[in-house]
Amino acid sequence: MKNTALALTFTALLGCSSTEPPAATELKSQQEIDAAVKQMMSETSAQGLALAVIDAGVVTQVSVYGNRNAKGDALTADSIMYAASLTKSAFAYLVLLLAEEDVIQLDTPISQYLPKALPEYADAKTEDLYARWSDLAGDERWRSITPRMLLNHASGFANFGFLEPDGKLRFHFQPGSRYAYSGDGLILLQFVLEQGLGLDLGQEMQKRVFQPLGMNNSSMLWRDDFTGRTADGWTIEGKIEPHDDRSRVRAAGSLDSSIADMAKLAAAIVKGELLSEKARQELTRPQLKITTLSQFPTLQAEASAEQQLSNLYSGLGVVVFEGPQGKGFFKGGHNDSTGNMLVCLEASQRCVVILGNDLRAETAIPYLVDFILGPTGLPWHWEYGNKSFWQPTTVK
Repeated sequence: MKNTALALTFTALLGCSSTEPPAATELKSQQEIDAAVKQMMSETSAQGLALAVIDAGVVTQVSVYGNRNAKGDALTADSIMYAASLTKSAFAYLVLLLAEEDVIQLDTPISQYLPKALPEYADAKTEDLYARWSDLAGDERWRSITPRMLLNHASGFANFGFLEPDGKLRFHFQPGSRYAYSGDGLILLQFVLEQGLGLDLGQEMQKRVFQPLGMNNSSMLWRDDFTGRTADGWTIEGKIEPHDDRSRVRAAGSLDSSIADMAKLAAAIVKGELLSEKARQELTRPQLKITTLSQFPTLQAEASAEQQLSNLYSGLGVVVFEGPQGKGFFKGGHNDSTGNMLVCLEASQRCVVILGNDLRAETAIPYLVDFILGPTGLPWHWEYGNKSFWQPTTVK
């Protein structure tokens, strides 16, 4: 890998002097986890949840609870569920693999990979598959964008251009200058890989990530063998939402997977399987200070220096934080009927992965993660805003 990581360590960035790894807390047993999840489901009316635990980089528990559809078919470890924005972490993992082979370099401007100017890709097919890059005509800031900025959520775009008041993609700040969550930023990097380098993202994910890790139930596109195994979802109001057939590869969120497969991905990320140690550290290195009070809305004003969280940075496809058990990283995934979370602690190589096919269970994610791992220090209100979190009404 030709890119040279910054020499600053996370402790140096935070002004910490201790190099002693923090002591890990005792993990909860499967029986204790089962009891907590079942109580949560009873008290929230959530219909389904899948959960995995990784310890020392090894998957030690994969558990499923409740239903995968309104008929009452049981959720299983190989039920096909939406990964939602956990797709972004899997995509970042692929980009690091490509960077190690010098297929792409994290700090090379994307203009060097595209055979023509980005706004010149103005045909209907391109706009249907990606975003309307022609909206950027006359704004040369796109030329300064690098893959690292896109994986850092520092593109300067809104989450998606079609969400803008006029439906047009635009820059809201100089690329690389600050964090603002953007699905279109990840889509732009997919565009560079496919249109600039001639790669097929769906095929590359299968070849370089899913197959080597044994993620046999994962795909960026619908597969016929998923039929009869998909998990439908429930909205916050309890309305059922059928699982759709993914017909387009989208780096921002088209991954279908299972809890067993996503546990394998989390274990691979936290221990760096398939990557060199240097590349693994680059994936979860704090790279860009996060300066907003919450993740959404994505283009909110930056907080004052006194209000900013001191321990929160963007990594590559993940968010990096520092807590009582040391450095960790996380990534959430959400839609109207899905609430997912991946949290890992570096020193102990412990992770919790949650795939929820009922949005009512999302309110319990902070409790469940810290219940299983012990206090993490993860800034939950930055991730979820002003959401009210579930707490058990009684201890059972």
